[in-house]
Amino acid sequence: MRSFINEKSKALKPSGIRKFFDIVRETEGAISLGVGEPDFVTPWRVRSAAITSLQRGYTQYTGNRGLPKLLELVSRYLEERFGLRYDPKNIIITVGGSEAIDLALRACIERGEEVLVPDPAYVSYAPLITMSDGVPVAVECREEDAFIVRADAIEKAVSAKTKAIILTYPNNPTGAVMTKEQLEEIAAVIIKHDLLVITDEIYAELTYGGKHCSIAALPGMQERTVYVSGFSKAFAMTGWRLGYVAAPAEIDNAMFKIHQYAMLCAPITSQYAGIEALTEGFSDGFTVVEEMRDAYDKRRRFVLSSLQEIGLECFEPRGAFYAFPSVKSTGMDSETFAERLLKEQKVAVVPGTAFGRFGTENVRLSYATGMSQLNEAFERMAAFMKKL
Repeated sequence: MRSFINEKSKALKPSGIRKFFDIVRETEGAISLGVGEPDFVTPWRVRSAAITSLQRGYTQYTGNRGLPKLLELVSRYLEERFGLRYDPKNIIITVGGSEAIDLALRACIERGEEVLVPDPAYVSYAPLITMSDGVPVAVECREEDAFIVRADAIEKAVSAKTKAIILTYPNNPTGAVMTKEQLEEIAAVIIKHDLLVITDEIYAELTYGGKHCSIAALPGMQERTVYVSGFSKAFAMTGWRLGYVAAPAEIDNAMFKIHQYAMLCAPITSQYAGIEALTEGFSDGFTVVEEMRDAYDKRRRFVLSSLQEIGLECFEPRGAFYAFPSVKSTGMDSETFAERLLKEQKVAVVPGTAFGRFGTENVRLSYATGMSQLNEAFERMAAFMKKL
């Protein structure tokens, strides 16, 4: 029987994260520090708004772009929080940030064109580029550079086929952030080579010790930037699958047509929840977001000190809710370390290789989990390191 699977799908490798989590699920008593998901429950007022929408029978499709009220609130949010001015008619409510990234790539990338991806990076970027007939090109981000992508590294990676660059700061898996000055340096190179930027700023609200700066806010950048974000991380709404994308009119129009045919619209219940999340945020000064961020910051400091105590060096994350310690001192690569830690102490971390070519000496652990679990996990990790 002939195969009905196309060659691109055959060539895709399974997600390094999901593959490892399958093993975790089969390990009784395991503590997982691998899940990139807030342990907080979505705020009650947000859940209540969704319940009310169901009780009122709001179970239909919305317009393809999304509920007008939500589009207006997202537009206001982007301007007041990050200085970005997007007309609601150039914003699309998507099924999570993942759909937004997929839309941008499918709308803009031609067969064989290259997309630069800072490495280590979120696991979905390279496969989505490949499925859009593009070619992902890894740009190494080194720990000695605070895991930011450097202007000279971009310059070196650019070729005649380069069309775009994906940026993701605050970064998953490293927790790195980029300052305005650092963004200005790479913006000059991006403009010089006439590149498109797809910026994934899903962790924008989760920065520690400074205010988030978007590359789209820099002079000359908004007109060449596709801005991606959503409600998953800041509002603890991962399962609601609610994101958005904002872009220049021409790119927006192309993405909108794909969204119409591929997804139609984001779930109406999630959209009503999003309306309440932003409405409550503006009325209360985003206190819920700030409370969660403060809790993450407390855990971040605990994780950093605990890693130091057990003998693992770690770059200090400035955003998101991940640490990316080096395991080089153990003599193991990231996969061996993660496998042995899970087998011997039932603590799950994610091998850095899941995030690209340059993560072989690091593992990612998430501190989006309760302090009791973090305490127990580090007691087990200390015993593991002592045996080594």
